[in-house]
Amino acid sequence: MSFALRWKHENVRLIVLSAMISIAMTFMFLVLLYGTADKHVSVVLNGRETIVSTKQWVLQRLLDEQAITIGTHDKVSMPLDGGINDGDRIVIDQAVPLIVKADGKARTLYTTEKTVQAAIDQADITVRSQDKVSPSVTAALEPNMTITVTRIDKKYSESTYDVPFTVVKQEDPKLALGKQKLVRSGKQGKVVKRYETVFADGVLVSQSLVEKLTPQATVNQVVSVGTKKPEPKVAVLSAKTASTVTKHGVTFNAKKIIKNVTLTAYSAGLASTGKTKGHPEYGITASGARVQEGRTIAVDPRVIPIGYWVYIEGIGFRRAEDTGSAIKGNKIDVYFDSESYADRFGRKRGFTVYVLGPKKPESL
Repeated sequence: MSFALRWKHENVRLIVLSAMISIAMTFMFLVLLYGTADKHVSVVLNGRETIVSTKQWVLQRLLDEQAITIGTHDKVSMPLDGGINDGDRIVIDQAVPLIVKADGKARTLYTTEKTVQAAIDQADITVRSQDKVSPSVTAALEPNMTITVTRIDKKYSESTYDVPFTVVKQEDPKLALGKQKLVRSGKQGKVVKRYETVFADGVLVSQSLVEKLTPQATVNQVVSVGTKKPEPKVAVLSAKTASTVTKHGVTFNAKKIIKNVTLTAYSAGLASTGKTKGHPEYGITASGARVQEGRTIAVDPRVIPIGYWVYIEGIGFRRAEDTGSAIKGNKIDVYFDSESYADRFGRKRGFTVYVLGPKKPESL
């Protein structure tokens, strides 16, 4: 073996070792060179972006350098022990504490969400359509905010009430005065009221009427009340017992004597008959005769027949020629030409009337 070969064989280890040391030193130089170079990194903290210039190559060192503390519930877009490169974008969302109250319990929640709805979803709280959330589900979250979920429950009930009927009285001119007659029986009705009762977390907050039904209508009881006045009692003298009477020099036999008769007066004018002088029936009586002062009277035909002559104490002889809606029973309306005198005549009571017959006494 030559000297050169023997030297090479003996020093091969030294040659390899020297090469490895050279490579290592080169690598360390490159790393040192890279590590000391400035990097420009974008840091987005809670939505606010900042461009940071740093020589650090590990994220945790960068955060320490920027005095940014990462909590247990915070979110970071890359591992804290990961390396950083020039141009990297690091997103950090720091969790905020909230107090969430629901179903009689309160708990603290740390979240990086942005709205009340998202925080409720994170807390795994079910909210029904009728429940109330305060603040509203669309409100933005703020640190130490209190979110309250109020459970709203509605219950419905109904009550049934009896409605008494009303007694309605109506006049009946065909029924005797003071008498009553049942025309229709009354029937009480029924009313159903439905209520809505609202509870907030089990506490009563309101009750309102939401519906009113009438399954059975009320039927009023109808009673007729008689207004028919009794027929006047007329004192009648039969032909056998009738006595001869002489008045104003005229002697006659009365077919009927009516006592306690009421007298009123009327005229042919508008106030008494509703007719004017131009009316074709002006001054014409129910008997067809034309009115005449000193002769014509209006009577109740059931008491004094039309066409009969009578003698009225204090008045004289008169003939029953007319009728009137207000002339009933022992009442007589005496005709006068003067409307003003008829008005002044008024109402006079206590007269005795002798019913004579169809012929005037002078002809007897």
